[in-house]
Amino acid sequence: MSTSTTAVIDVQSLNMKYGDFHAVKDLSFQVRRGELYALLGTNGAGKTSTLEAVEGHRAATSGTVRVFGRDPRDRGGVRPRTGIMLQESGFSPDLTVRESVRLFGTLSRRTDRVERLLDLVDLSHRAGTRVSQLSGGEKRRLDFATAVYGGPELVFLDEPTTGLDIRSRDALWDAVDRLREDGATVVLTTHYLEEAQQRADRIGLMHQGTLRREGTVSELTRTLPATVRFSLPPSAPVPPLPAVPGEGGALLVETPALQKDLHVLLDWARDHAVELRDLQAGPTRLDDVFRAMGAE
Repeated sequence: MSTSTTAVIDVQSLNMKYGDFHAVKDLSFQVRRGELYALLGTNGAGKTSTLEAVEGHRAATSGTVRVFGRDPRDRGGVRPRTGIMLQESGFSPDLTVRESVRLFGTLSRRTDRVERLLDLVDLSHRAGTRVSQLSGGEKRRLDFATAVYGGPELVFLDEPTTGLDIRSRDALWDAVDRLREDGATVVLTTHYLEEAQQRADRIGLMHQGTLRREGTVSELTRTLPATVRFSLPPSAPVPPLPAVPGEGGALLVETPALQKDLHVLLDWARDHAVELRDLQAGPTRLDDVFRAMGAE
C-alpha cells in the first residue's frame, strides 16, 4: 500500500457560500495517489460541502478543485475512475440486491462480476431480495459493493461502517485494504475516530470552515502532551509528578516526556511499595486533539 507524491485530489483556496453563510473558507489540501486520507470535522465544519465540491456534486463559489487533474464535474473524465459510498443509499426499494449492483455497475462504466461483489460483502444469499427488505447494515454493505464495482482508482467512503456489526466492519476494512494494495486512493469521513486513527495515512481536521490541522496521527497527537492515569490508595504519599484529579477519582499526569516521567512514577511506586491501580499511559488520542481544536 505505497503512496506517491502525485496528487489525485488538489484543492486550492476553496470557498463555498450559501447566501450570507460562508461554509468553507480558503481551504487547500491534497490527497496523494495510493493513500488513505481522512477528512474529519466537527459538526458544521464544512466537511460535507467540501466533499460535494470534490465529488463534483456542487460548484465552488471560488477557488479550484482538481481530481485526476480535471474539474470533478467532468463526468466523462472523472466518474468512471471514481467510486462513491454516500452516507445514505439511493437504491430503488423495488429492485433486488443483484439488480441494484448490476445497475450501478452499468452507470459506473466499469466492468466487474456481480457475483464477486455480492460475495465480497456477504450478500450472495440475499441476491434475490428486494432492497426494501434489507436491514440497515445490509444496505450499507450494498452501498460499499456498488462503490467499489470495477475497482475504481479513487473511492470516497462517507461513514462506511455505520450500522455494521463487528464482523461486517472487519470484512469491509479487509476489502478496503485489498483495494489499496491494487493502488486505489481512499478518502474517508467518519465519526468513529478510532478508525481514522488506526487506518489513515494522513488526516485533515476541519473546524468552522477551515482546515485547522493536517498530518499523520503521530504528527497530530504530538501537538498535545501524553497522559498517565492511575489511582492511589488513601495511605499513599504524594506522587513525584504534578497530577490533577481526573474521572472517577483517578489522577491525571500530562507530560511531553512520557517515557522519562513514566520511569520516575514506576520507580517511586516501587520504592514506596505503592500500587498504581488502573495504570494507563500513552500518547494523546485523536479525540483529545478534536476537543482541543473545538476549544480554540
